Amino acid sequence: MQAQSTSSRISPRRLAALASVTALTLAALPSAGNGHLSPYTSAPGAGPSALAPASSHGPCMISSAREVQMSEGIPTGAGYVRSTGTVRALTLLVDFSDAPGEGDALDRYREFFPQTQEWFRTSSYGRLDYRPELPIPDWLRMPKSFRDYGIERGAPFAPDYRELVRDLVAEADPKVDFGAYDLVNVLVTPNAGPSALDTVLSVTFAGNTEAPTADGVPVANASFVYSRQDDGSGSLDRTGYRVLPHENGHVFGLPDLYTAEGGSAAGHWDIMSEDWGANNDLLGWHKWKLGWLDAPQVHCAAGTGTREYTLTPLAESGGPKLVFLPLDTGSGYAVEFRTRAGNDEAVCRPGILVYKVDADVDTGMGPVTVYDSRRDSGGCTRSPNVHAELSDATFTPGETFVDRKAGIRVEVLEPTTPNTNSASDTGSDSASDTGSDSAFDTGSGSGPGSDSKTPEYRVRITRG
Repeated sequence: MQAQSTSSRISPRRLAALASVTALTLAALPSAGNGHLSPYTSAPGAGPSALAPASSHGPCMISSAREVQMSEGIPTGAGYVRSTGTVRALTLLVDFSDAPGEGDALDRYREFFPQTQEWFRTSSYGRLDYRPELPIPDWLRMPKSFRDYGIERGAPFAPDYRELVRDLVAEADPKVDFGAYDLVNVLVTPNAGPSALDTVLSVTFAGNTEAPTADGVPVANASFVYSRQDDGSGSLDRTGYRVLPHENGHVFGLPDLYTAEGGSAAGHWDIMSEDWGANNDLLGWHKWKLGWLDAPQVHCAAGTGTREYTLTPLAESGGPKLVFLPLDTGSGYAVEFRTRAGNDEAVCRPGILVYKVDADVDTGMGPVTVYDSRRDSGGCTRSPNVHAELSDATFTPGETFVDRKAGIRVEVLEPTTPNTNSASDTGSDSASDTGSDSAFDTGSGSGPGSDSKTPEYRVRITRG
């Protein structure tokens, strides 16, 4: 998450706030993510866990060789909420004596719903039936003041934060059966604590077996949202809710893609990277990890030689979505086709996105790196709070991504279906180095438009 000014530069205050924030994951539950706060007796979590390592997708099911809090590896580890089927989200509205809820508590609820519900339905192609429930439709007053809890930057390891959770459970338990829900959303009155522009307090407990219990089960997957993501651009009503899908992404096992220093290696191509500004979707890798893509929609390009693949827009349901090229057992390149559709409303240069996924890089340390086909171009968007430089990272027909060291070449071919709204988009004629052994051979070609006639893209992949 990164707030940027209307000139698309990163706000220094926001960078300082982000530097201290990562998803906080404690010990995993002893069984696969069962989608409930209740005991560990349900079916395993979603995702491609049913695929055997010996299957054709086995080489692409990367995993971490070291202990990390939250990994990009597949399948997702134990303890997280399942990400397909019906998921019930308990929603609590919390205030304090020194920060009383202002106005109708339901107005706070409406800041996030039904938008969050619709976001998950769109991103998952209808595979996640996310159901927010509000058994207490009013402010739930905590017994201590916000100041007395000493909440700072959402650190649940601190004793005061644990005390807040225990008090929350005690206040809500008479009216709430915690065991009936899959996850908990705590929407704190926005006047508690500093502005999100200055300090990020929103945080998520994910797979936390040391959390306080309620109705005999741990409150192991819970998201806390503070303040409002209001940058003054006038987009709060449309975009302010997006912090919640980001935080909920953690309870489904997705790591933060921004870095602890506040930088962005993935730009606006995934809500786990930037949840401010215009709407955006998840990467295809994350959709596979969450079980929203079937095996036939994912090509595992582990062998040597040259082969062509067809990709349909990630925003549309059906068809092939992802090509993955494993580099080793813990990392690889992902290739997908992004367009301005669905949740992706900020895509200004539709085309093929190439990025590296590293399961050994922890949450908040940049586990995903998007490769920029037009480095130092300044990008093609001027939307506020969108990482501008990577907005034109996609490769279009005639352009090629090359990793010389790994012997990998990804060429973008002409679309298989003509697009009547195609516009000329001329790139450089020379390759540019990434600073290591990767380079981009950039030619010229036509990028697709963003209407209903968006073509399928073909890529030719060569592995030496």
